Amino acid sequence: MVKYTPQFLAKLEDMIAESDYILRYEKGNFKAGYCLLKDQKIMIVNKFFATEGKINALLEILKGVELDTTHFSEKSKKLHEELTLVEAK
Repeated sequence: MVKYTPQFLAKLEDMIAESDYILRYEKGNFKAGYCLLKDQKIMIVNKFFATEGKINALLEILKGVELDTTHFSEKSKKLHEELTLVEAK
């Protein structure tokens, strides 16, 4: 289901943009490759990661975060449902 392509990364970024979280790519020495500020609803991913690393970091963040899907487009809702089904398995 997960494709490590720039197009899939763009879909994840679009889905997060439609949520109430802000996604930023910054340099830093994050131990897990990302930083999550839940109170401020900001996701920060290491900007030096390759596409695969960025996708893995975003998927890891999405496992631990509850997104508000009320403002999602149909494409984003479908992607979110697919990702939550993959998590359940």
